[in-house]
Amino acid sequence: MSGHSKFANIKHKKEKNDAAKGKIFTVIGREIAVAVKEGGPDPANNSKLRDVIAKAKANNMPNDTIDRGIKKAAGDANSVNYEVLTYEGYGPNGVAIIVDTLTDNKNRTAANVRSAFTKGNGNIGTQGSVSFMFDKKGQIIIDKEECEMDADELMMLALDAGAEDFAEEEDSFEVITAPEDFSAVREALETAGIPMLEADVTMIPQTWVELSDEEDIKRMNKLLDLLDEDDDVQNVYHNWDE
Repeated sequence: MSGHSKFANIKHKKEKNDAAKGKIFTVIGREIAVAVKEGGPDPANNSKLRDVIAKAKANNMPNDTIDRGIKKAAGDANSVNYEVLTYEGYGPNGVAIIVDTLTDNKNRTAANVRSAFTKGNGNIGTQGSVSFMFDKKGQIIIDKEECEMDADELMMLALDAGAEDFAEEEDSFEVITAPEDFSAVREALETAGIPMLEADVTMIPQTWVELSDEEDIKRMNKLLDLLDEDDDVQNVYHNWDE
């Protein structure tokens, strides 16, 4: 592991999300709808749906909201026409950015994402232009303060369940898995009662870019804020070393 802690960034993201719960609930609601359409409404037989439910709970989504989302998607499966689109590009000073979207209107989403890049002094590239700089991995972050299990036990539990790597940071533990092993590892930790701060399949940068110019930092923050405000945007990955 690089030993590069993402815990501070996640806490920052969580605080922002707390101020915009509606946005994160919209994002997860769409993921629930797609998971139900692809694998049915029963979490016992749909590992993707189980993962989305775990993500919903990690973001404090009420159980009745989750249940309503599943029932609505199950009864309305034919009307769920979200399409997964990914955009790749560069922000200020060559920061690599990947934007995952889930949309029912490709033209609207493309225009909004392009506008965010332009206003942040970045530009959209072609498919594959930056994704080669990232590794697709399952990533589970555990807050040390919330976890009663000691580091060695937790590491053995994660590795036995199929994790690729385990890292202890100053304030958190990080578990890394291959994308196809993510569900099994997450469920093993959940069964053991391990509280997870974040659990998702993500894109982890191979290298990091620092921004020292104040204008570049402002522009990068503007770009990320505009993407964050867009309901069609599900995830944003970048290699800016904040």
